Amino acid sequence: MIVYEFKVKGKDKQYRAIDEAIRTSQFIQNKCLRYWMDNQGASRYDLNKYCAVLAAEFPFADELNSMARQAAAERSWSAIARFYDNCQKKIKGKKGFPKFKKNCRSVEYKSSGWKLSEARKAITFSDQKGIGTLKLKGTYDLNYYDIKQIKRVRLVRRADGYYAQFAINVDVKVVRLAYVTRHSLGVFNPLSTYF
Repeated sequence: MIVYEFKVKGKDKQYRAIDEAIRTSQFIQNKCLRYWMDNQGASRYDLNKYCAVLAAEFPFADELNSMARQAAAERSWSAIARFYDNCQKKIKGKKGFPKFKKNCRSVEYKSSGWKLSEARKAITFSDQKGIGTLKLKGTYDLNYYDIKQIKRVRLVRRADGYYAQFAINVDVKVVRLAYVTRHSLGVFNPLSTYF
C-alpha cells in the first residue's frame, strides 16, 4: 500500500464543507467510542451498525457518505483493538485506553463518495456536505493506477491548507542493485593508463 498526497484547491465554501465533514467524522468516532463504553462486548460490526442509527438520529450525520461514517467507526475500533492487544500482551504501565477525539483533522472515504476526473487532476465528492469538485495539485500521476486500486481517499486539514491522500493497493518489490565497476565488466579504457 502506498499513499500519494495532493494539495487541493477549491473555494472558501468548499473548505468550510470539508471542515464540516471532518467535524461530523469526529462526532461519529466519539459516539462509537461512547457506544462501546456503554455496551460491554460490542464488536466492530456493532459499531458499523451503529453508524446507521446515528445517521437516522442526526441529520448532519446522514449528510456524510455511509462509507465515510463506517471509516470513522473503524478508526474507533482500531483504538479499541489496540487497547485490547495491550491488555492481552500484559504491557506494563498504561494500556492506552481509547480517548475521545478533541481536534480531528481528517475525514476518510472508502470506495464510494468520491470520483476522479478523466484526466485525474480533480476529484468530486458526492455526499451532501457540499464539498463538490476540488483541483489536485501535485507531482504524482494517478493515471498509472486503476481506480479499483485506490482503496481510500482522505481529506486532511493542515495549517498551510487542505490535502487529499490516496491509499493505493500496490505490490511493492524492492530490487537491490549491485555496485558495478568498469573492471568487473571487463571494460578496458586505454586512455586511463596514461592519467
